[in-house]
Amino acid sequence: MTLMLRASLLVLPLLLAACSSTPTKDEGNYSTISSNQFIDANYKAADSLMHQLSGKLLADKPLIMATIVNIDALEQTTTLGRLVSEQLSTRLAQGGLSMLEMKLRNSVYLKRNQGELMLTREIGEVATAHNAQAIVVGSYAETSDMVFINIKVIQPNTNFVLAGQDYVLAKEAIVRSMLQRN
Repeated sequence: MTLMLRASLLVLPLLLAACSSTPTKDEGNYSTISSNQFIDANYKAADSLMHQLSGKLLADKPLIMATIVNIDALEQTTTLGRLVSEQLSTRLAQGGLSMLEMKLRNSVYLKRNQGELMLTREIGEVATAHNAQAIVVGSYAETSDMVFINIKVIQPNTNFVLAGQDYVLAKEAIVRSMLQRN
């Protein structure tokens, strides 16, 4: 065998192995997915709410998370609104707040494919029924390239805002796909 052929036979398996382990541009991997803006932005918003709520809440009374709704159609939401709500609730619970999971309550009306929609007139009734000290509500508005999100923690018996946070998400492919009506 020639020297050139032997060298090719040694290098070929290394080249094939390198090609097979290199992800393509379209393929998500852990580092690209975990650095996605979506979770980080929602967690930062929840962290800000917790900081603002410090000393304002009782430890033995829960909070209720309402579904984040479209500001132009308060009776509607999307996957984005439902997932933002889920992630905010998760992060608030991780921070030590008592979050009441409304999807497990059969006395709360759940509109099909919408989640736990909660308008102002319903807040007092639901909070009283579940002994909640506050309700986390919010809305989002979309532009061609951004989604603006507003979150507030409201005291149901007074309608006072105890904490609030505004933030924006770039309307990248993941966010855009969650905004489609379903």
